[in-house]
Amino acid sequence: MTSSGDPILFLDVDGTLLPFTGDPAGRHLVAGVGPRLAALPCELVWATTWGEDANLELAPLLGLPHLPVVTWESDPEPEDHWYGLHWKTRGLASWAGTRPFAWLDDEPTTQDTTWLATHHPAPTFLPPIDPHQGVTPQTLTTLQSWLNNL
Repeated sequence: MTSSGDPILFLDVDGTLLPFTGDPAGRHLVAGVGPRLAALPCELVWATTWGEDANLELAPLLGLPHLPVVTWESDPEPEDHWYGLHWKTRGLASWAGTRPFAWLDDEPTTQDTTWLATHHPAPTFLPPIDPHQGVTPQTLTTLQSWLNNL
């Protein structure tokens, strides 16, 4: 965890930066997303099961520097399943501490947004992402606007 006060942007990979396109030639990273992410006024952090492999394999392809990586230290709380929370939600809120954060992932739902609104002390933003399309220019424009309005 870092101590700066900047907002955090948690980055998932599969279905987000690497969409499930059904392309017979294989999956490809979202074109041009690296420079747009790097230009955002926030700290970029990998929040993916790729772990450190995201730095080794994807960051160079995206033109991103080595980024911090969230490690998943424990299993989700038993009530998380009851609330319908994504297994990453509570861990990301804990990692962020009191900092605002956005989370680019194709799996969170309105339950995660609602839970964060009542349990995280700073603003959060979880834009919906179609796992077959991944992050779009519109997603990044909306994210930029959210960051500018903090």
